[in-house]
Amino acid sequence: MTGRGPRVGLFVTCLVDFHRPSVGFAAIKLLEMAGCTVGVPPLQTCCGQPAYNSGDRAGATLIARRLVREFDGFEYVVAPSGSCAGMIRRHVADLLADDSEFGPRARRLGARTFELTQFLVDVLGWDSVDAECRASVTYHDSCSSLRDMGVRDQPRRLLSKVAGLELKELRDGDSCCGFGGTFCVKYPDISQRMASEKTADIAASGADLVLAGDLGCLLNIAGRLSREGAGVKARHIAEVLAGMTGQPAIGE
Repeated sequence: MTGRGPRVGLFVTCLVDFHRPSVGFAAIKLLEMAGCTVGVPPLQTCCGQPAYNSGDRAGATLIARRLVREFDGFEYVVAPSGSCAGMIRRHVADLLADDSEFGPRARRLGARTFELTQFLVDVLGWDSVDAECRASVTYHDSCSSLRDMGVRDQPRRLLSKVAGLELKELRDGDSCCGFGGTFCVKYPDISQRMASEKTADIAASGADLVLAGDLGCLLNIAGRLSREGAGVKARHIAEVLAGMTGQPAIGE
């Protein structure tokens, strides 16, 4: 545990854990800068979304119970992912609705779960970003962040505080990148076309860098940008806000 403010449990997410741990460290740095006491439950696993979206309610329910146990005792739960935050906030309680022990705890967990930029801005009222990024950037609003969690203005407010950063909005900013978890596996042709349309918009923006708050979207977008030779780099917003841009961009 660190800090002296609200006790926040960081839900790291599977993709951050396996593909981009720097996003988790950046999230911790931002939360500590905002005065939070941050804990990272060591036995946390997945949010259960892949199983839930695939119809495996039994598997998702087992994961949901572990999630509730691991994050009991924290005032807030924060995830650097609108997708995972949306799963915890909106669907875990449904999975456990008939469980007399875990149902009420799951509802309380959902009510205190937030996406990272949403928590910093809406809950803490914090925007004291101390970072520099001398680049033109564009921002991809993930479907889950935008539609499940209502996150749009919060990342832009924080990015406006980054020294040297010029934000260029996408022409079709609220369109899906084609990832959608298992969607890209089940419908690869449709997913590929959606990704190509998204990367075309990104290239047309003239930005040097594309940011987002969901690593799944960023891995999908970065891969497509690389295959198309677009020359635009991809990073998680937490890395830029925390001034942790020293390592290669996603997909490099």
